[in-house]
Amino acid sequence: MDDYRYLVDFDTKNIETCFFDVIIIGSGIAGVYTALETPPEYEIAILTKETIEISNSVLAQGGIAVSLDKGDSPELHFKDTIYAGAGLCNEESVWVLVSEAAKQIEKLFDYGVNFDRRSPGELEFGREAAHSKNRIIHAGDSTGKEVLDKLISVVKSKNNIKIKERTFVIDLLTDNGEARGVIAYDEDSSKMVIYLAHVVVCATGGFGQIYENTTNPEVATGDGACLAYRAGAELMDLEFIQFHPTVLYHPENDSFLISEAVRGEGAVLRNIEGERFMPRYHEMAELAPRDVVSRSIFMEMKKTNSTHVYLDITFKDRDYLEHRFPNIFRTCLNYGIDMSRDYIPVAPAEHYCMGGIRTDIYGRTNIKGFYACGEAACNGIHGANRLASNSLLEGLVFGSKIGLQITSVVEESRNGIPEYSVRYSTDRVRKDIAKKAIRNDVRRIMTEYTGIIRNKEGLTHAKQKIQQYREFLKNMRNTEMEDWELQNMVLLSSLVINSALEREESRGAHYRSDFSKTDDENWKKHIIIKKGENT
Repeated sequence: MDDYRYLVDFDTKNIETCFFDVIIIGSGIAGVYTALETPPEYEIAILTKETIEISNSVLAQGGIAVSLDKGDSPELHFKDTIYAGAGLCNEESVWVLVSEAAKQIEKLFDYGVNFDRRSPGELEFGREAAHSKNRIIHAGDSTGKEVLDKLISVVKSKNNIKIKERTFVIDLLTDNGEARGVIAYDEDSSKMVIYLAHVVVCATGGFGQIYENTTNPEVATGDGACLAYRAGAELMDLEFIQFHPTVLYHPENDSFLISEAVRGEGAVLRNIEGERFMPRYHEMAELAPRDVVSRSIFMEMKKTNSTHVYLDITFKDRDYLEHRFPNIFRTCLNYGIDMSRDYIPVAPAEHYCMGGIRTDIYGRTNIKGFYACGEAACNGIHGANRLASNSLLEGLVFGSKIGLQITSVVEESRNGIPEYSVRYSTDRVRKDIAKKAIRNDVRRIMTEYTGIIRNKEGLTHAKQKIQQYREFLKNMRNTEMEDWELQNMVLLSSLVINSALEREESRGAHYRSDFSKTDDENWKKHIIIKKGENT
């Protein structure tokens, strides 16, 4: 079906306009690090949907994978990443990731990030699923927050970087296949603002909110992928959705992550009857790749007719657990769970998107001047299944790559941006609809039919239901954030379903019960989505 180019009608002549050299959409680690890696002579605006402290990065508990320990190497890190990716990783991207990791970690030290240490001069390395070595550096169980807090404090000290909070970026402005800026909504002043720039970087994170249960914050509605798609950017590998195996299952909280590092410290999974079950499903047991562990838990729950399983680390003493996992220990205790004595009830929940805006190793998309990095991007690092603790590292390495590219793009385009002008008008009408009910139904459909295990019958049913919502919403006049989020969630759900239907095999996080085997002879390496196709 044909989609409107922009979600709103506008005329740039009648809207307040600001000019910057670089616009960065999103304030997670990928976004703020890109800003810091951009030459200081350029004016930068970081536009963030909520406050700058709200992002997936803040919630990242486990740590950052880097081969700094004795006996480890970038080659081994490379091998583990390729294995976890189930044959779909872009080897060039992975090699950039693992070979440049140490350099970026050194920069974090310079910014004052404090990682846990065995001794004053020696880092402490943890282990997570599918890693062959202990290579995860961490700051307790709040690594993302520690890193982001330090980076944000540095960003705030820079005179060339302006932070625009509570600013919802609606669409990417383009002209003749080039990015020109964005149209955004300032929530505090309730008005549209045009931000023109030579370079636009999308670092908006993932789209976990299209599922009922997710570890993602409420802002993760896929806005970046959708504005990119409407502008003509290619998307890739959307069918690969990673479900984290161990998310707290509690009536008052079903989105709190129990870090993979807990299993890395030896915790085992038990079913509702108290039996350990992972050795029956995989030789690596609890340290198997995430897709295997999530699927095993899902099947064990079906087998025992239960809503959750248990994570058992009661063999560790209380003092150790309080020190190693202070946030997890404290949160569990708030819900009456003493993890040194009690099993932790857990169940899988959506956690990470391997797919996103298609880029090369420099963050470039098929739209000139438009870049993407972090979870919003897809450069083939993760393949069909993300290796634990590669995501924060990805934001650092490829944010830095984009920063190195910006000078050439800005200098080349400096004469053209100020003349940009466009008027966009449609025949959309106002509709009084139950937005919350539609949103909840979309999330239910995605969870039921496009979740941990899928099949053609369920995906086809989901496609029909989501298509009805797309048709219904198509000519709706969008005037507030709820409208734009809903449009994005419905669009993205449709694209994920179509990709899942197109991949007729089971590979990594994409598991189809009607194609339970991986097809290494007759298969598409990547499913690339272009506007007007795959819809």
